[in-house]
Amino acid sequence: MLLDDASAEFHEFFERHYAELARLAHLLTGETDAADDLAADALVALWQRWDRLRQADHPLAYARGVVANLARGRIRSTVRERRRITLFWSRSPEKVEGPDMAAVLDVRAALARLPFRKRACVVLRHAFDLSEKDTAVALGISVGTVKSQTSKGMAELVKLLGARAAGDLVAGRRNR
Repeated sequence: MLLDDASAEFHEFFERHYAELARLAHLLTGETDAADDLAADALVALWQRWDRLRQADHPLAYARGVVANLARGRIRSTVRERRRITLFWSRSPEKVEGPDMAAVLDVRAALARLPFRKRACVVLRHAFDLSEKDTAVALGISVGTVKSQTSKGMAELVKLLGARAAGDLVAGRRNR
C-alpha cells in the first residue's frame, strides 16, 4: 500500500525529529518515561493539523512549542499532585535538611530548579543550539524575552553550579 504525500511527509518528519522532541521533553521535565509520551502526544497533535502545518515555514518550531506546552502542563499537574500528597500525609512539620550537593552539581537537577520559561530558553539555546529567533518562535515569545530569560537562567545556573560548571555547559554547546 502506498502512502499518500501527506502521510509520507509526516512519516519522514516523525523519523527525523521524534528523538529530538523526546530529548527536549526530557530536559524540560527531567522525566525519561514522560519524555517519550510527551513527544508522541505532540506528534499526534501535529498529525491532526498536518495538512496546514506541512505548508508552514517551520513545522519543527511548532512541534517544539507543542512539546514545551505539554511539558509545562505535565510539570504543573505533577506539582499539584505532589502538593496534594504532601498535604494529605503531613501531620507534623517536616524536617528540612541542607541541600544535596551532589544534586546541585548535576546539570539536570540545576535545570529542574529553574522556572519553566528560563529552563526552556536555556535548553533550546544551549542544548539544542537554536538561535534566539527560533527559540522565540518555538515558545511563542519575543526575541527580547528569549535574551533576558536565557541570560537570567544562565546566571541562576552559575549560582547553582558554579562559574566553571556553567561555563562547561556553554562550552559543550560550542564544541558540538
